[in-house]
Amino acid sequence: MNKNRIYRGRFAPSPTGPLHFGSMIAAIGSYLEARSRQGEWLLRIENIDPPREPSGAISQILRTLEAFDMQWDGPVYYQHERLERYQQAIETLFEQGQLYSCQCSRKQIAMLNEPDSPTLVYPGTCRDRHLPPSENHALRVVTDGSVILFEDRIQGRQAFLLQKESGDFVLRRADGLFSYQLAVAIDDAEQQITEVVRGCDLLGSSARQMHIQHLLGLNSPDYAHLPVAQDPQTGKKLSKQNFARPVDDRHPAITLWQVLDFLGQNPPPALQSASLSTLWQWALSHWQLKFVPRTAAIDVIQNETKDAQVLDT
Repeated sequence: MNKNRIYRGRFAPSPTGPLHFGSMIAAIGSYLEARSRQGEWLLRIENIDPPREPSGAISQILRTLEAFDMQWDGPVYYQHERLERYQQAIETLFEQGQLYSCQCSRKQIAMLNEPDSPTLVYPGTCRDRHLPPSENHALRVVTDGSVILFEDRIQGRQAFLLQKESGDFVLRRADGLFSYQLAVAIDDAEQQITEVVRGCDLLGSSARQMHIQHLLGLNSPDYAHLPVAQDPQTGKKLSKQNFARPVDDRHPAITLWQVLDFLGQNPPPALQSASLSTLWQWALSHWQLKFVPRTAAIDVIQNETKDAQVLDT
């Protein structure tokens, strides 16, 4: 990153439910890195998938951040207000010959992958079929030969051969909704985000978003991928899909202390009973990204009195 540029970070939750401990790792980590760099911290609501957005979820997210006294810069940024811009990008990529129509179903793609494969790789079935654009077809971006290299500030050197890692991926779904990858790639560039601090589960997404930015002539941010919190019994990350419990807005200081501990900042045990403002003061004056564990995931266990307790790194 150009040292003369103002640092600009962001937190960008999807409003598919309330924030949980895993969400707060990304929120607090990105917030502290931005503030420690005397930078800006933006809040973006990634609401481009209406079928997955329960009523009241956005308001609940905002209330939780306010309960944690996390103050964002500028107005809240809503992706649903950006649909025309995403469509412009689709048209540009079509003109470049980088997009094509695809009528393959998820079931068909799964059948072409190894059983129980954690990631479905699209083999390019429709790439040379030259199907006419249709409202019932997805639009995929060509990845043939694309190699994405970047240095993650936590996870180190990253290299992705997209054709092997994901294949040609979807930018507009068959139901007409724009993909997460497209929207985030455009918004990170046009909001002039200098660094994205988020969970390690999104490393592959970062590579795909950089590919889109490259094709559109947009700048890519730097990246720092934090370890994700995972359930030690299932080995799965804490997520809304896996029924992670919402954080307790009534006792935000407890969660803040636990996140600082999870992220390797070693907050003093005495601060477990400190006020939220006192804990923030300590966090802002002691935060160092270099102390974050260089690992993809850390086991935590949730219980009724605390959002999460770190078990092991």
